[in-house]
Amino acid sequence: MSTTAGLHITPLGTSSEIPCQVGASLFASNVGSGHFIGLAGSGAAAGISATAYEWSGMIVVLLLGWIFLPIYIASRVTTMPEYLQCRFGGKRIQLYIAILYLFIYIFTKISVDMYAGALFIQQALHWDLYLAVVLLLVVTALYTVAGGLAAVIYTDALQTVVMLVGAIILMAFSFVEVGGWEALLDKYPEAIPTLRDPNTTCGIPRADAFHLLRDPVTSDLPWPGVLFGMTTPSIWYWCTDQVIVQRSLAAKNLLHAKGGSLLASYLKTLPFFLILLPGMISRVLFPDEVACVDPDVCKELCGNPVGCSDIAYPKLVMELLPSGLRGLMMAVMIAALMSSLTSIFNSSSTIFTIDVWKTLRRSASEWELMVVGRVFVLVLVAVSVLWIPLLQAAQGGQLFIYIQSISSYLQPPVCIVFMAGCFWKRTTEMGAFWGLILGLLVGCVRMVLDFVYPAPLCHETDSRPSVVKYVHYLYFSIILSLLTAFITVVISLATEKPSEDQISGLTWFTRFDDVKRRNASVEAGISTEQDPKNLPEESLSSGGGAGPARRGSLSTVDGNEGVMSRLKSGLLWVCGMEREGTEPSQQAPTPPVETARLLEEDPNMRNVVNANLIVCMSVAVFLIGYWA
Repeated sequence: MSTTAGLHITPLGTSSEIPCQVGASLFASNVGSGHFIGLAGSGAAAGISATAYEWSGMIVVLLLGWIFLPIYIASRVTTMPEYLQCRFGGKRIQLYIAILYLFIYIFTKISVDMYAGALFIQQALHWDLYLAVVLLLVVTALYTVAGGLAAVIYTDALQTVVMLVGAIILMAFSFVEVGGWEALLDKYPEAIPTLRDPNTTCGIPRADAFHLLRDPVTSDLPWPGVLFGMTTPSIWYWCTDQVIVQRSLAAKNLLHAKGGSLLASYLKTLPFFLILLPGMISRVLFPDEVACVDPDVCKELCGNPVGCSDIAYPKLVMELLPSGLRGLMMAVMIAALMSSLTSIFNSSSTIFTIDVWKTLRRSASEWELMVVGRVFVLVLVAVSVLWIPLLQAAQGGQLFIYIQSISSYLQPPVCIVFMAGCFWKRTTEMGAFWGLILGLLVGCVRMVLDFVYPAPLCHETDSRPSVVKYVHYLYFSIILSLLTAFITVVISLATEKPSEDQISGLTWFTRFDDVKRRNASVEAGISTEQDPKNLPEESLSSGGGAGPARRGSLSTVDGNEGVMSRLKSGLLWVCGMEREGTEPSQQAPTPPVETARLLEEDPNMRNVVNANLIVCMSVAVFLIGYWA
């Protein structure tokens, strides 16, 4: 076992998780309370276009089971930063990923969850938004202290089931109230608020509301961006994000992991019906509130002058459900949000203390780490609360689109480097590092420009710079991916190629290397079984081959300041050398695990899951094509 970001990781093959559990866990990790608010709000504001992210995810989650997991299994790692350290060596990429995750947690998780929970409380109790945020944080703190992470783990499954049951009931109530599917098609184009400027198009639903693939220049989600731009952030989320991958690594074997990916893919068809369409119905039933365009009216209704589309789902819950179901649904939504916040706080604290603070202060005591972790959580909460006004104003007040735009600025460089490491043996640590750094720099510049120059309201003149006005965030995702790939390839080719130890068992083409070596040893009559007790002490430091030390890594800097100055060591660290003139040190090999057993598949069951793969991909293509 190992832990990363405060999460307990179970290496594949040591758990008894079945495909249903893995698939349900993948789906539950993806679709939370914030998802309900964001996706329903985008449906109310712009129609069905946002569901492209759901149906794209149907295909990408299958890549996890069939393409990426075999590499992670062969590399015998349990965390994603650990894979990058094994593949490239050194500490700086691992540190970069840790810091990036903290940024992503602030921008797309903590602030989003707090805002989503506050919206529910605001709609139920008619409190001020920030008073609701404070209440949510206080209750979350008490919940964490009283129940701890065990309470989160044991209640997540129940909350997911109740949320799905409640969502199905609410969908039924919604369609009955609106008059059915045909009535939705007829009434949505007429869902116009009473207070609006008749000389503008403000408040009028989009003409392409029921089209998934839209105009490549003038639409909110251009079709080239939908088909290509959202691919790299989606691959990052489903195939390289620790929170998602660890669920699959908890499977009993590769076949079970593939079955989990299939179930998650099938379940991804549900949000369109359970969340997005009810959001559109909410606009039909409550156009003056959900579709408001007058800044003063919107400010009074939901505290956001840009728009109130994100209240679409809470509005349905409060207006359509009977009192008992309404209270249960609200309680489950808030509890799920608190569970999510608790997990994120713990993860963020662990990432900062272990991967950042302990790197800077190697002599830090356990007491110091505990204090630093708790103080950092307070700082994280404060920054996230201060970020909420920017979140509200971004992307026309659509929470779901805000999340996707931030993902398009921060995640493509990480995705490209993971893909280069997995599928191109020539990728070097230097190329990967500078691809990540420069890609992050460019992405952050665009993200800052988005907040400095927010999209104007519909009656205002668009005076934003051309790079913001004309380069959609999905198009920027394509550009950023290509730029990162170019930098990584050029620098990798200009530097010394990786050693065999840095690619053996760590890429798609070398994933069977340990199996081949073991078979060759067996044929030669040499035993590959080793008693861990007889191995050198340093070979056991990585936890039986699951840690970074199983590969060559750059030696760390001594605590003796007399050897070199801090300034010089910092410069050498940036240049990829943690001690001047040193080469990657070779650690003693660790005993091989049963890689063959984990990668082998029963032929009959393999045919079953492969057949389901074809069916599942066909369903996704059909849905996208039908609604295109």
